[in-house]
Amino acid sequence: MTSQIEEFYASIAVPSNFEETKKQIQKFCERHSNQKIVLVTSGGTTVPLEHNMVRYLDNFSAGSRGSASTEHFLDRGYAVIFLHRLNSFEPFVRHFSGNSILDMLEAKGDDLVVRREWVGAVAPVLQRYRAVRADGRLLSVPFSTLGDYLWLLRAASERLAALGPRALLYLAAAVSDFYIPPADMPVHKMQSDAGPVNISLKMVPKMLGPLVSSWLPRAYVVSFKLETDESLLLQKARRALTTYRHKLVIANLLKTRKERVVLVTADAEQEITVTAEESSSGVEIEAKITAELLLRHEQFIAASAGR
Repeated sequence: MTSQIEEFYASIAVPSNFEETKKQIQKFCERHSNQKIVLVTSGGTTVPLEHNMVRYLDNFSAGSRGSASTEHFLDRGYAVIFLHRLNSFEPFVRHFSGNSILDMLEAKGDDLVVRREWVGAVAPVLQRYRAVRADGRLLSVPFSTLGDYLWLLRAASERLAALGPRALLYLAAAVSDFYIPPADMPVHKMQSDAGPVNISLKMVPKMLGPLVSSWLPRAYVVSFKLETDESLLLQKARRALTTYRHKLVIANLLKTRKERVVLVTADAEQEITVTAEESSSGVEIEAKITAELLLRHEQFIAASAGR
């Protein structure tokens, strides 16, 4: 498997500004070396069908869980590296997506101000955002393609390794299981007048194995398992734990992912839910997830110190 992974990386171009991004991540880790740092991955990954990409494969993920969780990790004192799909939801900004921000503003002379009826909604988010910016506790790292994501995930993981058990990985990105090797891709846009196209997809090597065993062996690693068939959900979550030997899998079904998840460890399961009443009052399931992870991470840090 190691050779397959190295072959994969050798075949995929590094992202633009890769060296500068690695330096930013390194500086961020050094600045917060005495704190808990969580790497949150968020959004989907595009799989190019051409080198000069016009067409690509994608998935439904808009980054809702990752961006919401990032805010709640920040509220709980973590520094966060937010590795996110470009143009997906981002923390704080997510509250004002679409045209809603325009409805909240009005012009007064040369100034733009928040309409009075929206101040109560905007002010708390702005205050939290400014506090995080003042502390420098959020580093946003965008990606677009599957290749970009995997290069950046590896780079961030290797730089977090120095933190040992204070590092937490929260792998919420919806990462493609399939790709087209660059050697098999056309250079230019595929032409429709050439007729139907047959595309052969290859399996993406599983990166969770080397991440847990080599890149970041002392961290608290959390992955996600999303299914549409409930009969498969928990068995596949447990299979992932057995295979990769990380700490926890958050199992969720597509239709109920915003109301119910199951935290699966090697020896236990814990269900976390949000009721309709809680949801209507603004409670997000990510707040409950991150609260529980904070407790588990602190226990993990304490146990690691005692070894």
